[in-house]
Amino acid sequence: MQIKNTSLEGVMLIEPKVFGDARGYFFESFNARRFADLTGISAAFVQDNQSRSAKGVLRGLHYQIQQPQGKLVRVIAGEIFDVAVDVRRASRTFGQWCGFTLSAENKCQAWVPAGCAHGFVVVSDYAEILYKTMDYWAPEHERCIRWDDSQLGIKWPIEAPPLLSAKDAQGVAFASAEVFP
Repeated sequence: MQIKNTSLEGVMLIEPKVFGDARGYFFESFNARRFADLTGISAAFVQDNQSRSAKGVLRGLHYQIQQPQGKLVRVIAGEIFDVAVDVRRASRTFGQWCGFTLSAENKCQAWVPAGCAHGFVVVSDYAEILYKTMDYWAPEHERCIRWDDSQLGIKWPIEAPPLLSAKDAQGVAFASAEVFP
């Protein structure tokens, strides 16, 4: 496993060591001890989530203002463009975003720490995403920032308007979003 820091404080891209031959491949998708040694994060995951979305579906930008969730995100089928936005006012990267490709082919994972909003858009015909969270889903504390907020200026790799849930279509501007101290 190799850890690559991104432009956002605490957001990491994780590249697994894949062992393959004519029979197929094997890789360790998570090892708590190795994760802690390489990242300094003692991960106590409490919930695993899985979603499947069609091409052009955009989910996010979500975060929980209370019970914030650190997330370990990976794709088991298809490809997404994954985005994290720093909503921690005290962070040196507050208000900035980073994005990267996660796919079944590259087998990379993203670590999105608590205090960052998270979203993705499906760029393949469909994608299945698995993510582990460090706190439970709390819908009463969930917040959503507009995917197309002009202040953030996220460069989504899409040519047509994305498919959004009703909740995501009601996301707020970053300037008026509730953020962490």
